[in-house]
Amino acid sequence: MPSVHTGAPVIPGASTPSSPAPQPHSPGRPGYRRMSLALFAAGLATFALLYSTQALLPAISAGFGVTAGQASWTVSAATGALALFVLPLSALSERFGRTRMMTWSMVIAVGVGLLVPLAPNLEWLIVLRAVQGAAIAGIPASAMAYLAEEVQPKALVAAIGLFVAGNSIGGMSGRIVTGWAAQLWGWRAGLLTVGLMALVCAVAFLVLLPRARFFRPASLNPRAVGATVAGHLRDPLLLRLYGIGALFMTVFGAVYTVIGYRLVDEPFSLGQGLVGSVFLVYLVGTVSSAAAGRLVARAGRRGALYLAVTTTALGLLLSLSDSLAAILAGLVLITAGFFAGHAVASAAVSRTAKTGRAQASALYQSAYYLGSSAGGTLGALAYHSSGWAATVGIALLAVVGVAGITLYGSHAARTARLVGSGAVPAAVVRPLR
Repeated sequence: MPSVHTGAPVIPGASTPSSPAPQPHSPGRPGYRRMSLALFAAGLATFALLYSTQALLPAISAGFGVTAGQASWTVSAATGALALFVLPLSALSERFGRTRMMTWSMVIAVGVGLLVPLAPNLEWLIVLRAVQGAAIAGIPASAMAYLAEEVQPKALVAAIGLFVAGNSIGGMSGRIVTGWAAQLWGWRAGLLTVGLMALVCAVAFLVLLPRARFFRPASLNPRAVGATVAGHLRDPLLLRLYGIGALFMTVFGAVYTVIGYRLVDEPFSLGQGLVGSVFLVYLVGTVSSAAAGRLVARAGRRGALYLAVTTTALGLLLSLSDSLAAILAGLVLITAGFFAGHAVASAAVSRTAKTGRAQASALYQSAYYLGSSAGGTLGALAYHSSGWAATVGIALLAVVGVAGITLYGSHAARTARLVGSGAVPAAVVRPLR
């Protein structure tokens, strides 16, 4: 296994007059650029592997003779396993280091990714995808905690936005590569291609990632971990952010699990390669997630979320058209709104949690990927039962949920300001929290 820095703790008193105390990474510095490139590569590999079967679902359905709902489990098993394992693996990262956890997760996920194309039937494919999702679980929460510890607070939203941008590039390139490879040589070749692409990203990650300078190991005491998790689950703001992440991902999971089926069906009848190319709209997500920091600076966190909600809802309504151009425009809006909302919410989690950041991020990732699993499965079942309009209906319900949570957050913040000014007694508003 390649040699990497394992995020050893900083030793108090180790710095000398000739070696000044380390400073958090900030834009413009070489360490920041290396860190950004390394985590961009990690984000790219994560989404490329996690959703490697999504663009291939029509081909997998045809190859194994199964329905859209059955084939969708090749996506939902991976995201569901990630949701289940992200919290325990984040606890291990608190003890053994962020970079060590991300390294092992990357190596195992890529190794399983090279075995996935050999699955003899749907059942084995689902099992391997679940193992892959469990391995990937060590990357997202550890990455968020690593950034929160190693980056200047003012640059945190932008840094997380770049990691999320890597997610969008990975999701796009993985689907395009698998789509064209599947059209030329079959869906197994498509999965092998994305596995090799992730291998290249893993090597770049191992070479580029700077060592963790501010990590300090914590105890693996289950009682302490449980107390930290319980504390996060009692925080009203964190709970709202977890709900927002889950609901946004429900929209995304439903839309992108089903869109391939819609486009290969009448009246479009697109080939697998063209269906994969539709995911070029992920480039919009790269831009919107990277710009999330500037958006929050101008409109505030809730203002940015309102804009993301509105954009996503308009995209869903536009996608109901039978015009291919309108559908593509709708996907652009959905993708832009989703990635902006995700970047804002995930960054807010890292800034809100003062202790146990890995667990706070892990809970967000659990909610996020449970939303993906629910959206993918429900969206596929709805499409199989009643068509695209039913899938859009499920997604719109999730968008309404995000809007409701954000409105409630605005009300809670306004009430808190009134309490702080003495205009309203605290006892009156405590139940609202």
